[in-house]
Amino acid sequence: MTVRCRESIEGRLMEVYAAVERLSEEEILHGPSAGLRAAFDKSDRLAAMEVDDQVVEQIVRDPARAPVLEAIARLRTSYALRLEWECARAVLDGPHPWDTLRRFLFLPNYLQLARTEYDGAGLSGGGRVAFLGSGPLPLSLIVLAKTYAIEGIGIEQVPQYAQLSQRVVERLGLAPRVRILSGNHFSFPLAEDCRLTMVAAAAEPKDEIFRHLAEVLPPQAAVSYRISEKGLRRLLNAQASFQVPAAFRQHRRVRPEPPVNNTVVFLIKSPAGEGI
Repeated sequence: MTVRCRESIEGRLMEVYAAVERLSEEEILHGPSAGLRAAFDKSDRLAAMEVDDQVVEQIVRDPARAPVLEAIARLRTSYALRLEWECARAVLDGPHPWDTLRRFLFLPNYLQLARTEYDGAGLSGGGRVAFLGSGPLPLSLIVLAKTYAIEGIGIEQVPQYAQLSQRVVERLGLAPRVRILSGNHFSFPLAEDCRLTMVAAAAEPKDEIFRHLAEVLPPQAAVSYRISEKGLRRLLNAQASFQVPAAFRQHRRVRPEPPVNNTVVFLIKSPAGEGI
């Protein structure tokens, strides 16, 4: 890719940055929405671009771009969370909750992700999964329950989100197949057996989460996590690098196909005494 193309990409990054550089996470979540959607959509088009890895690395290594990438990642994480919150409220307040949910911007992404989790972990109807970092709108659990008859337990560390998402589940008629608990990774091990423990892309801190899961999950336990690793998306989505403990071995890695944006990595906890 030519330098001119890199300059074009950096110019577009600066356009998004100029719209959000002074906004805190709280302001994006709860402040006036004017201009936020346009900036978010522009960042989404950037994230979806096919960009040569060499250009991505050049942008990463440029220290002047660090605050730009940080601000855009903050926008993408916080505004996506805002959209989930708003959709959750609309599901509760409207007369047709499923119709409201079907109009949600990211639903196609979650439909395909649920299929990936179902196939990748070899799930079957009547099984149960846990999802760490289920958020205010637990779409992965909703789709798995509705489409594949999989029971789910969501673990959400923000109490308001946990309460809201439990009400959404009830409004959709999915309780008690889906339950939401207020907690974090230290909520594990759960009282119930789960075929798969799913870790949300936004769940942090990853190192601490996986160290704890390595300690408390039983041998042969299955875990999945989601990452962005394609083109500009890996720069514009907030995610910290982390090391998967030796107690886990990679079982499968499913790279994204439209409309999915995340690679899903499947792990298996080693037999007792191995990899510790």
